[in-house]
Amino acid sequence: MLKIAVTYDNGNVFQHFGRTEFFKVYNIQENKVISSEVIGSNGTGHGALAGLLADQDVDVLICGGIGGGAQEALNEAGVTLIAGVQGNTDQAVEAYLRGELVSTGANCGHHHEEGHDCGNHEDGHSCGGHGESHFCGEGCGSSCGAKPALTGRNVGKTCRTHYRGTFNDGTQFDSSYDRGEPLEFVCGAGQMIRGFDAAVADMEAGQVVNVHLMPEEAYGMPDPNAVFTLEIAQLPGSEQLETGQQVYLTNQYGQPFPVKVIAKDEKMITLDANHEMAGKELNFRIELVEVK
Repeated sequence: MLKIAVTYDNGNVFQHFGRTEFFKVYNIQENKVISSEVIGSNGTGHGALAGLLADQDVDVLICGGIGGGAQEALNEAGVTLIAGVQGNTDQAVEAYLRGELVSTGANCGHHHEEGHDCGNHEDGHSCGGHGESHFCGEGCGSSCGAKPALTGRNVGKTCRTHYRGTFNDGTQFDSSYDRGEPLEFVCGAGQMIRGFDAAVADMEAGQVVNVHLMPEEAYGMPDPNAVFTLEIAQLPGSEQLETGQQVYLTNQYGQPFPVKVIAKDEKMITLDANHEMAGKELNFRIELVEVK
């Protein structure tokens, strides 16, 4: 049996490993979840969390941000680490089981002289390809400080919404209705893309709105400087990667960020750190179910 633990906060991946109060632990058989439970960390500091997971016979940890010391402790405990993940914990585990969450653990700090500043992406986590990837609003579009703070009756409150997201051609890319569970988030806290946050900020419970978001209110435009080519020898583990695969690198601060393999030959590999939704116009039907 495989055991996967995810840093847990109200259904989502908690973003600070060292301060997590709960883990959701999944028991896996034949690549399927057969049971899960939420356990407390009992106030254990980050230095002992790896031991706690080892005592629970955890094989894999999925989390958001994590420091170098904790990574070493997990490695010594024999726990495989998948870092840089956001969004719904159940969806993250399903993505892992589909092979869509991969972490190389490589440090890309040595690429800065080549014009790729990984620090620009230090908060640009995606959800690793699972269903709520478009809601990780901690990229530049929501945290650059260039836009005024949101105002509205719901800012700072926990909102539960149902939504359906489509591209301009009508293709659906996500729907909470299909999952049968509303999405819960704190309005204005940067958990969502700005346009979604702004739409919900002054809604009333039970209200339904339709919004069309330009890239500037979603994930911005693709940055050509976020596409970079490296020698495979410089990136341990990259010889096994395939075009189209998403992996995680860490910046000079030890923070993970996702990149996609867009080209590869025998000696070189080209990676794209732009969000998969960058440059896209998005449409949402949003239903505000509840405000807490």
